[in-house]
Amino acid sequence: MGSKLCFFNSTKTWGGGEKWHLEVARAMHQMGHSVILVTNSKSQLHSRAVENGIPLYQISVGNISFLNPWKILKTFFFFRKFQVDTVVMNLPADLKLAGIAAKLAGVKRIIYRRGSAIPIKSSLLNRFLFGKVVTEIIANSEETKFTILQNNPDLFDIRKIHVLYNGIDLVEYDNRPFDLVYQRQGSEVIIGNAGRLVYQKGQDMLLEAAAMLDARGVNFKLLIAGDGKLRQELEQQAIHLNIAHRVHFLGFVDNIKSFMESIDIFVLPSRWEGFGYVLAEAMASRKPIVAFNVSSNPELVEDGVTGSLVPMANLELLAESLHKLTLSEQACNELGSAGRVSVESQFNFETNCKETALFLA
Repeated sequence: MGSKLCFFNSTKTWGGGEKWHLEVARAMHQMGHSVILVTNSKSQLHSRAVENGIPLYQISVGNISFLNPWKILKTFFFFRKFQVDTVVMNLPADLKLAGIAAKLAGVKRIIYRRGSAIPIKSSLLNRFLFGKVVTEIIANSEETKFTILQNNPDLFDIRKIHVLYNGIDLVEYDNRPFDLVYQRQGSEVIIGNAGRLVYQKGQDMLLEAAAMLDARGVNFKLLIAGDGKLRQELEQQAIHLNIAHRVHFLGFVDNIKSFMESIDIFVLPSRWEGFGYVLAEAMASRKPIVAFNVSSNPELVEDGVTGSLVPMANLELLAESLHKLTLSEQACNELGSAGRVSVESQFNFETNCKETALFLA
């Protein structure tokens, strides 16, 4: 049967890590590499992999599944049956289960892909996993690479941590059909944000800044794409701030291009990011960016060239930066055009995927 490259991602949700697993697995499958993708059968990653004809194996993983000997044994036999010699995992729960099973099965390369710029705890279990199980780490940004060892510089050999940026398939993106998700009303400027409605993504701070814009008399509409556990709380916050008429919660938007083509300015108020993939998508659509100067954002957004980077949690400056852009269509166009050039040169999927394929193959 020959050896296989295995992408192992058991999450039910959809995010940047899942997008990376799907696109890299699909590209390497199309290149002729022997690939298998492990997913949760109820996940979007699973359904999208089926649509793309990627070989699949289904599994359900919980945070303590690694304590279940039958789960370990099942995963062990999976690696043996399909003769996997390289496995790439994206979740801590998968690392604990599949990492240990892969080690027992003799898998040569056990790679952990880190997508969050959050320091790894120096726990006994993590010291075992990163000392005895993981052979290499992929970080999606320099900031993510930095945070991996922040709590324990001796946790892992820094020479075996490789930064591989995400990329956008610009040919596919440009040719993707779309329908606007919102129709402009009069002369309003449309500001957009897309991401899970969770604390990390900072939509609560964005609503505060939106209230400041409204107090300045700015004619705008704020579109928020995404879903999550804070949706009801955020909707109530908009009502409390008297800006419900300014804010439209879209829920999950399947076609991000439809969203990006509906807005004038993209804003990312995240408290931290591993790699703000959505920033690259906005830049691909020639949208100017306003974001906090945190985590990997400066690796994507050049302040004053492709957008504005604001000190973390400075809501007055966030509102001020947005206000300035609402006043100048020319500035929006110039920043947006520069953003597109940046994506083409630094975050082009074809180039980045070839680099990833060379690393994994």
